[in-house]
Amino acid sequence: MTKEFHKFWLLITAIVVVSFGPIFFLGTIETLSEPARFTLDILAWPLDDQQTYKDTTLRFLSALTGGFLFGWGVMIICLRQWVYDLAPDPTRRTVVTGIFAWFVPDSAGSIFAGASSNVVFNIFVLIIAIGPLWKSAK
Repeated sequence: MTKEFHKFWLLITAIVVVSFGPIFFLGTIETLSEPARFTLDILAWPLDDQQTYKDTTLRFLSALTGGFLFGWGVMIICLRQWVYDLAPDPTRRTVVTGIFAWFVPDSAGSIFAGASSNVVFNIFVLIIAIGPLWKSAK
């Protein structure tokens, strides 16, 4: 694995993370909440239309989630642009650690909340987000 490919993959990782931000932000606007509702329905498989965005508490939580995910994705882009060339391995390790730091509580919380199917989706996202960043570049 080359440093150039790692730098490219950091962009993939950022896109994966940041893409959820606008989806969950839209959940805050009742008339535009269908993408967020549908995403939650997929993550809480099976598709059964049990997930709704009627409750203002859920819409508020969606605002927080969307903001955190968007900001985290932008941070990965900034690390890629401004830090990676100066410190490639610490940048790579930072992003991989952050992805694992998301994975563990998100997956455990999904199980506690009765949405164990989300763990399968989380594993898929984990594999894509980390990809070749798992190993140091040569």
